[in-house]
Amino acid sequence: MMKATPFTEKHIALGAKMAEFAGYNMPISYTGINDEHAAVRNNAGVFDVSHMGEFVLKGPDALDLIQRVTSNDASKLRNGMAQYSCFPNNNAGIVDDLLVYCIEENKVYMLVVNASNIEKDWDWVKQHNTKNVEMHNISDKTCLLAIQGPNATKILQSLTDMDILNLKYYTFVKGIFAGVENVLVSATGYTGAGGVEIYFENKGTDAEKIWNAIFEAGKAQGIKPIGLGARDTLRLEMGYCLYGNDIDDTTSPLEGGLGWITKFSKDFTAKKILEEQKAAGVQRKLVGFEMIDKGIPRHDYEIKDFSGTPIGKVTSGTQSPTLGKAIGLGYVSTAFSDLDTQIYIKVRDKLLLAKVVRLPFC
Repeated sequence: MMKATPFTEKHIALGAKMAEFAGYNMPISYTGINDEHAAVRNNAGVFDVSHMGEFVLKGPDALDLIQRVTSNDASKLRNGMAQYSCFPNNNAGIVDDLLVYCIEENKVYMLVVNASNIEKDWDWVKQHNTKNVEMHNISDKTCLLAIQGPNATKILQSLTDMDILNLKYYTFVKGIFAGVENVLVSATGYTGAGGVEIYFENKGTDAEKIWNAIFEAGKAQGIKPIGLGARDTLRLEMGYCLYGNDIDDTTSPLEGGLGWITKFSKDFTAKKILEEQKAAGVQRKLVGFEMIDKGIPRHDYEIKDFSGTPIGKVTSGTQSPTLGKAIGLGYVSTAFSDLDTQIYIKVRDKLLLAKVVRLPFC
C-alpha cells in the first residue's frame, strides 16, 4: 500500500494527477507541467516533498561520522549553514546525494536524503557509526514543503519574524512560522528559481495550518501548488542530478560532475580510488546536451558518434518549457565531452543530432 504525506488529501482535493513515487502517493501535476514550471520560474509555487528522508546525528563524534561517510568537508559548516554532499560507496560509486545541516556545531546535524534511499542510507551511516553517535530517523514525522520561485520569500515573509528575505543561499534559520514553533526555513531548493524549503514536525494540525497560511499569504500573488513533473523539468534545466537517473551506485562523483563536492583534505570512503581517478582522468563524463534534430531524448537512450559507434547513454531528457527545445544529460566517453561536440541520440531507429552545451541550460 502506498504511503501518504500529511498533504496527500489536499493534493487529491485540488484535483492533482497522483502517482506512486518512492512508495508514496504523490502529485505529478495539477494544471499541467508547463504551466506549473512557468509559475515557479516566474512567480512562486509550493512542492510537497515530505517523502524525503531526514536523519539527526547527535554527539561529540557526529561530525567525525559525517566526515567519514560524505565526500564534502562538513567541518566548514557553522551553525545555520547547509551543504550539498554525497555518500561515496566502497567502489567510489554514489550511495546517495544529500544535504547536511549544521544545527549545533560539532554536536547536532541533520542529513536530508532521497525518499527512495532512506533505508539504504540509514543502514550505510549506521554501518560506519563505530563511535556510538546518537542517530534518529525522523523521516516519518517530518514535513517538508519547498516554496520556490522569485517571489517565494516575499510571500512568506509576512508569516514569520525570521528574516527570510535576506537569507543567504545554503543557510537556514529556525523559529516561529505561521504560528508554529521550531520551523526550519532553509534557502535551498531543487529548481534554481530561488525560494526556500521549510521543515517542521508533523504534529496536531500544524501541517494544515502551515499549508493554509502559505496559500492565503500567496493568494493575491497567484501562488500555485506544483507537482513532481515540473520539479523534474525545473531541476533538469539547471543541470541538477537526479539520483537513480544521473548518478547511482555505479557512477563516481568525478564522473558525474561533482568534483566540487569531493574534498581530498580529509579521509572518507573510497578517497583513494577517487584520488586515483582524479590523477588519471575519468573515462566518461556526465554532460548536458541540446537536440539539434527534432526529437526528445529519454533515459537509457543510446548516445553514438558520427559513425554510429556507441559512446554513452542518456540519463535524463525532456522538452525544456523555458527554452522550447529538447535537452538532456548523459554520460559520454571523455573524448566527446567538450562543449559544442556533435553527438547522436538513438531515438527508435534514427540517429538524431545533438551537441554538448554548458550547464545550466538556462
